[in-house]
Amino acid sequence: MDTVLRSRSRTVVIGPEHPFCIIGERINPTGRKAFQGQLQAGDLSQVETDVAQQVGTADMLDVNVGDPLADEVGLMAKAIPMLQELTDLPICIDSSIVEALEAGLSAYEGKALVNSVTAEDERLEAILPLVARHGAAVIGLANGDTIEIEPEARLEMAKKIVSAAGDYGIKPEDVVIDPLAMPVGAEPRAVTSFLETVRLIREQLGVNTTCGASNTSFGLPGRHTLGAAFLSVAQSHGLTSAIMDARAPECVDAVRAGDFLLGRDEWGARWIAKYRAEKAAAAS
Repeated sequence: MDTVLRSRSRTVVIGPEHPFCIIGERINPTGRKAFQGQLQAGDLSQVETDVAQQVGTADMLDVNVGDPLADEVGLMAKAIPMLQELTDLPICIDSSIVEALEAGLSAYEGKALVNSVTAEDERLEAILPLVARHGAAVIGLANGDTIEIEPEARLEMAKKIVSAAGDYGIKPEDVVIDPLAMPVGAEPRAVTSFLETVRLIREQLGVNTTCGASNTSFGLPGRHTLGAAFLSVAQSHGLTSAIMDARAPECVDAVRAGDFLLGRDEWGARWIAKYRAEKAAAAS
């Protein structure tokens, strides 16, 4: 099953037979006080730097301009056209505010990915009609009003989201389930539960999957090393995309090596081309 996303001029496919889709996470004010202050002042200039740091490694870009003291709706309406002038990468529009999602989708040219909806009835009823109206795809978080650790409970939430999406005419291939990557430092079963949820979703629903990969290593030392290991294991279990740090060579190399080893980079063409390009750049 393939999830197809588009910008004005580029198409990206998320699917089990395609290279892993890296969704760059950097355009997000969480933990970035300077960026938060800029957003509160209506200043989006940092976005240009964030885009430049991810182009070349990311396949898509996640954009979140949410701050409690900022005009998120207005900022999203401005950020999307700005991004589409800076890059041809498809966009994942990320907000918990329905009006901000509407503003972003209305400004976007192409087929966007919406981040995100939960299995709560109120959220499904608010967000899925919007996704359907704009012909977008959506990330579904496998939780309701609580986050369960048991994979079977998460699977039921995923099934509910896929079913509800179908009621609004959204096909299963346009629903990307997030099995919920949680900090392993706070929950020892976080990764094993995640991997089992990925397996169940792959076998019983067949839809594509994603996650906030950086969540796994939160609060721990050696975050990029842990992130690379997590992504390698998750990719081998069927994870097809991740919202991740596209600026971290360890993490990017991990999934690109996985593409090669899992048969999604025939003859290692992309892998070899990458190293040839790096060698040429170093020699120049």
